[in-house]
Amino acid sequence: MSSGSATSFTDHLTLGNQSYLYYSLEKVPDAKALARLPKSLKVLTENLLRNLDNDTVTLDDIGAMADWLKAGRTEREIAFRPIRVLMQDFTGVPAVVDLAAMRDAVKRLGGEVERVNPLSAVDLVIDHSVMVDAFADDRSFATNVDMEMARNGERYAFLRWGQKTFDNFRVVPPGTGICHQVNLEYLGQAVWQQRQDGTLIACPDTLVGTDSHTTMINALGVLGWGVGGIEAEAAMLGQPVSMLIPEVVGFKLSGKLREGITATDLVLTVVQMLRRKGVVGKFVEFYGDGLATLPLADRATIANMAPEYGATCGFFPVDEETLRYLRLTGRSEEQVGLVEAYSKAQGLWRHGGDEPVFTDTLSLDMNEVEACLAGPKRPQDRVELSKVPEAFGLSSELKVDSSQQNRLEGEGGQTAVGAGQSLAGTAFSLNGQTHRLQDGAVVIAAITSCTNTSNPSVLMAAGLLAKAAVEKGLTRAPWVKSSLAPGSKVVTDYLKQAGLMTWLEQLGFYLVGYGCTTCIGNSGPLPEPIEQAIKEDDITVASVLSGNRNFEGRIHPLVKTNWLASPPLVVAYALAGSMKVDLTRDPLGTGKDGKPVYLKDIWPSQQAIAEAVEQVKSEMFSKEYAEVFDGDERWQAIAVEGSSTFNWQADSSYIQHPPYFRTMGKEPEPVEDIEQARLLAILGDSVTTDHISPAGNIKADSPAGQYLQSLGVERKDFNSYGSRRGNHEVMMRGTFANIRIRNLMLDGVEGGETRHYPSGEQLAIYDAAMRYEKEGVPLVVVAGKEYGTGSSRDWAAKGTRLLGVRAVIAESFERIHRSNLIGMGVVPLEFTGGDSAAGLELKGDERLSIRGLNALTPGKTLKVQIEDADGKSREIEVRCRIDTGNELTYYRHGGILHYVIRKML
Repeated sequence: MSSGSATSFTDHLTLGNQSYLYYSLEKVPDAKALARLPKSLKVLTENLLRNLDNDTVTLDDIGAMADWLKAGRTEREIAFRPIRVLMQDFTGVPAVVDLAAMRDAVKRLGGEVERVNPLSAVDLVIDHSVMVDAFADDRSFATNVDMEMARNGERYAFLRWGQKTFDNFRVVPPGTGICHQVNLEYLGQAVWQQRQDGTLIACPDTLVGTDSHTTMINALGVLGWGVGGIEAEAAMLGQPVSMLIPEVVGFKLSGKLREGITATDLVLTVVQMLRRKGVVGKFVEFYGDGLATLPLADRATIANMAPEYGATCGFFPVDEETLRYLRLTGRSEEQVGLVEAYSKAQGLWRHGGDEPVFTDTLSLDMNEVEACLAGPKRPQDRVELSKVPEAFGLSSELKVDSSQQNRLEGEGGQTAVGAGQSLAGTAFSLNGQTHRLQDGAVVIAAITSCTNTSNPSVLMAAGLLAKAAVEKGLTRAPWVKSSLAPGSKVVTDYLKQAGLMTWLEQLGFYLVGYGCTTCIGNSGPLPEPIEQAIKEDDITVASVLSGNRNFEGRIHPLVKTNWLASPPLVVAYALAGSMKVDLTRDPLGTGKDGKPVYLKDIWPSQQAIAEAVEQVKSEMFSKEYAEVFDGDERWQAIAVEGSSTFNWQADSSYIQHPPYFRTMGKEPEPVEDIEQARLLAILGDSVTTDHISPAGNIKADSPAGQYLQSLGVERKDFNSYGSRRGNHEVMMRGTFANIRIRNLMLDGVEGGETRHYPSGEQLAIYDAAMRYEKEGVPLVVVAGKEYGTGSSRDWAAKGTRLLGVRAVIAESFERIHRSNLIGMGVVPLEFTGGDSAAGLELKGDERLSIRGLNALTPGKTLKVQIEDADGKSREIEVRCRIDTGNELTYYRHGGILHYVIRKML
């Protein structure tokens, strides 16, 4: 049976004087069998049931869930409609730019501009813009906020316009917190309630977000994940998220963490295990009786890093701990009661001994977790604490080319950077004192990122460790840039309440801002003498941060190795000052009594941490979130126009009218085959969206830097790529411009360069792309495995398309970037039969033709003709990674937003 009415499956839930209508999973066909589904798939099933319209959703879609149970997988495509959309400002600004441009397009084509309006609830939290310019003093926070407001006035005025113009669109002002922590502590409801035709409906809280770490909310039993900004825009305009019913990997947790082991150690272990397992594109659901000992903040740490282990989401079912956390964070007793009653009625409640059916499983006894870090450049590269010095020494980032080695050693060969330096290091002067910077020096120590600053236990541990260190007479190494950037104001409230803030400050961990800061590359400049010392002898230095991302070139352009660690270990490395120190054996420093002080001497006990965590009170959350949308007087003073379409300013360097819709017609043109394309870049494995679309510093001599200078923008006012995402002229010039990207068309060259053919000239990728555009030549990018891993950056796809790239051929794609490429009309293709750029010995001077694009079907095999420079021709097969019918529709329209505009018309 493929048709039915959603009202046939409704029931009522009464709590006190309030009655809720809900769509009951117990009333669907095969309800008894579906009771064995993973709880994350039960949420998807309810979503289908509630949106049953016999068009985008049919009873066959719900029946496919029963088919899924037979094999733990199915190829059924479904339409998921999330309740709400979450955005941060780096991705939110271009999304609002797109909405404004869509209004202009609809107006030009004769439609009603007001139809371009969010239909789902949208919350945008400004958290990505604050940078760590000032640090280590009590004025740091005020100074950094002042600089943030001065730099981003145009962007914030634009967001205020969007807030005033669009319905269902709320903005959390700067200086409030990180979107995922605000979502966990305030916005997320676990069970949503909304009125529809006068009836109060209860349903699972679901969302998509324009940041990959949206998965943090999975800890609250909320199903949601990160999507590209393009896909999120379509979702908030009423389009379903097209997806295949996912495989679900069950991760069974047992036991409990030992004394001295943190949630960060646990999550880095989980990341490594799941990366090895292979869960890209899959749901991960945590189960097992070990959950009973796992606080919700620890669950949030694990759920947050789902992108790092490659999963679509990392889901935790609702249980007593969920209710405890809802109460702690100030949710009403009515809401808590609804969450409990609804979850139990729908079979979403976790019971002891639950064993759902999963596609596959793996397990971890938490008693076996060891203290660890991850680095030097991937979150899944876990290193036990005792082995960090060895891992630093073996890092491939310490390799240099032979010419550089000749300079260091006076002879050929390759060895570690710094091998030719004097063990004394490079001298520099700071604050009137002379120091020496050595290979392995920790120059950044940052307590940062929603991953860990949402967790009171690790933050209290950091404060207690700082207290013990100061009492012993230890200080941080003078070359360490230290910072504390929590994900919400509640953190500083409870650190002060516990009397721990002052100890962190004495070690230089002053509040620098409420935002992502170092974790997204907003670490700010190092002191000039330290930067000069690094450059002088090309010293390999390190950052240690409590974040989730440590990709090369992300944290700071001069810092080659980056290590993820728990907040107390961040403090410990600030004291030690070097990655070459074995914290399990070597002293952190000398105490005021002249004796060595070891990590074990100052590491807080579990009892001390638990007593400190008891200082976290519900009233703190209620106070800080009471006026979360108001902002300070500077935010409120921003002037806002009241027009239904945006008044674009030609001289703005932040907000420009994008070109996507300027020439589109009411009907799509047929998709043209790709004929005689040139290769813009040949890239290796694990090329991240950081490589494709950097969010950090803009180099003065880069195409983006030269463009800004042509507008009269001084170098000190460049801000970052992320803050200029509303200006396509900056962003397309920044695409593939990361200082660490390696285009294999060039030998040993780092940075956004390529070779133009047939001239053979080496050019910036942007300059080459513009030359190819004038020549009427389409472009293709070739890459290795895990192409597009990392943050859900829409500009990684937008910039690719604006550079003239029609197709990307890779060995494999990460989920979000693949979807984003399709959303921009770029076709993702995967090598088959063991082919790869290396195996095909591509040099970059070949020409590629890809035919059959107007007759595509999802997953279709296509032939690619490769014509070598000497005229020889060969043919390979690739698989089209347009996976669903909806994705194919979007591609044929030239992009998802083009399709939405035409549907509105």
